Amino acid sequence: MSRGLKVWLLFLVVLGAGLTAAGCSKEPTPQERFAEYISLWNEGKFDKMYGYLSNDAKKNISQEEFTSRYEKIYDDLQITDLKIDFKKPKEDKQADQEQAKYTYTAKMSSIAGPITFTQDATLKKQEKDDKANWYVDWNPGFIFPGMQEGDKISLSTVPAKRGEILDRNGSGLAVNGQVYEVGVSAPDAGATLAAPVMEQLSALLKMPRESIEKALSAGWVKPGMFVPLKKVPMDDQERIAQLVALESVKTRKVDARIYPYRESAAHLIGYVGPITADELEKLKDKGYTSKDVIGKRGLEQVLDEQLKGGSGVKIVIKKKVGGEKVIAEKPVADGKDVKLTIDANLQSVIFDEMSGGSRASGGTVATAGEVGTAAALNPTTGETLALVSSPSFDPNQAMLGYSADERKSVQEDARQPLLTRFKMTYAPGSVLKPVTAAVALGNGAIRPEEAVEIQGPKWQKDSSWGGYFVTRVHEGSPINLEKAFVYSDNIYFAQAALKTGKEAFAAGLKQFGFEEKPGYAYPLETSKIGDLSRDIALADSGYGQGQVEMSIVHLLSAYTPFVNGSGDMMKPILLAEEESGQLLKKAVVSAENAGLIAGYLRKVVSDPGGTAHVAEMADMTLAGKTGTAEIKQKQGETGTENGWFVAWNADGSPNLLVAMMVEGVQDRGGSKVPVTMVKDIFMKLK
Repeated sequence: MSRGLKVWLLFLVVLGAGLTAAGCSKEPTPQERFAEYISLWNEGKFDKMYGYLSNDAKKNISQEEFTSRYEKIYDDLQITDLKIDFKKPKEDKQADQEQAKYTYTAKMSSIAGPITFTQDATLKKQEKDDKANWYVDWNPGFIFPGMQEGDKISLSTVPAKRGEILDRNGSGLAVNGQVYEVGVSAPDAGATLAAPVMEQLSALLKMPRESIEKALSAGWVKPGMFVPLKKVPMDDQERIAQLVALESVKTRKVDARIYPYRESAAHLIGYVGPITADELEKLKDKGYTSKDVIGKRGLEQVLDEQLKGGSGVKIVIKKKVGGEKVIAEKPVADGKDVKLTIDANLQSVIFDEMSGGSRASGGTVATAGEVGTAAALNPTTGETLALVSSPSFDPNQAMLGYSADERKSVQEDARQPLLTRFKMTYAPGSVLKPVTAAVALGNGAIRPEEAVEIQGPKWQKDSSWGGYFVTRVHEGSPINLEKAFVYSDNIYFAQAALKTGKEAFAAGLKQFGFEEKPGYAYPLETSKIGDLSRDIALADSGYGQGQVEMSIVHLLSAYTPFVNGSGDMMKPILLAEEESGQLLKKAVVSAENAGLIAGYLRKVVSDPGGTAHVAEMADMTLAGKTGTAEIKQKQGETGTENGWFVAWNADGSPNLLVAMMVEGVQDRGGSKVPVTMVKDIFMKLK
């Protein structure tokens, strides 16, 4: 290789190395640096954004302060959908200068509504670690325009008026009212309440002495200040009089939710309470704040978003030197009232009948009355007129707060007063027999006039059943469909289910709404058929035992084809805004068979041998069906019994269909317990 060629190659190597070095040391442009900063901002990576700040900016704020300020503001204001937009200019000659200026647009959603602003940002070229780069000359105005050091972000709210829950006639079931807030004037520093006062105050408020002392020793408390302790209903006048007679004890009226019908509608309406941290975490994206009250049970919970409305919210910059600047504002939107199809008077009549007229007192649960559930429906419109669960509790006390002893008493009560029984499913027992008959008649498995020979009190299909038998209370033979209803013959209906067959029987029950989500305003459990693979299970299901279960609302709906005589099954509704008279299922039974079964159900009451003859009245015509569902693990055991009765006024145009289930009726007359109570309800409504 010639010397000239070697020199030329060496020149190319040196030139290439120089170009590579020049490429590696190329300074980023200011717009590239700002784009990186914007990208981190959109991702909420505030700790990394700090590294892009100029020296002057860092003198005024530490990385910890910078990060926590952004995070707290964005969290408190519930900032979402953040979008910082920076459009790079097509021709940018600022890289050759010491400063560069760019415009960005910020868009975001907040608790007070959308926030949008356009702002200028300045970048400075600075030397750090012997390298030149571009840094953002940050100031508080980057958070919101016009914000300066020392300014504060203020969030103020105007609570929305919660919508009320009304019955069909406009009577308030959940209304906005007032209660007394009981408190004391804080004693001088180092002093305490007199021992006798403390003792009486603790007893009257059902509040531990330690809790009172803790409230009085809070950091914000100063001598003479009113220290709130507990809220007391307005109608508790005797207790209020005793409280205000104590030295230093004072009261004031404050807004609160009131439940005028107390225990009678507690499970249906529920109550409200302060939102918890867990609830807020789940709901903060829906506009809830830490100051909100929220539905805890019942329709207060189910319809909370509709009832709650939207609080008025304003985000303001409080200037250090005075004045303020509004960043975003959302006007208050009061919650919507909800009108139900419920008749509050009927609701009270039914509850009083089941509870024996007893009421909870002082936050405890009344000990008298029956355990069970009842409901009422207009059979032609599907409107729910009552939904009752017994025993119950006072929602006013639950809303104001139980003492530890009261809460323990309610939670440990063996009768489970907090259990909402009308939403649950139960074995229906013999009240299912009209449905079984409708399915069997529709499939040609039975004929009304056909007399079936049934001997003795028990029966089994064949020896393959081993020691298992279907039993009946009233013996007689032959038995046709009319007698089977009047005497509630389990064996007849067990045979009817077997003659229908597993597939056809299951299909028939599904036609009546089994295994179908209720689609009801109050969340109900889905009625189920269970396993019909064995003949014993099919036979038992024919008379409402086996694994078949249904809710009391579904039971009422299943009776509407017989009551209205059309054979159409009405859709039950609870909200007045829903269209009445909707069909849930059309022609689930022929009009002829519906009328036939309705006639038999009238005889269940009118026939002297009928299981519901106790409900026969001279001046009112009732029709219905009794049922007793035995709850036990296996045959041969003695189980508990749930007594059922479904009845309607059969004279003229029926407008009231009532169902009731009472637990623990064994050794008390079985279904006669609910029969007597339902009869009394109709008598009281005459």
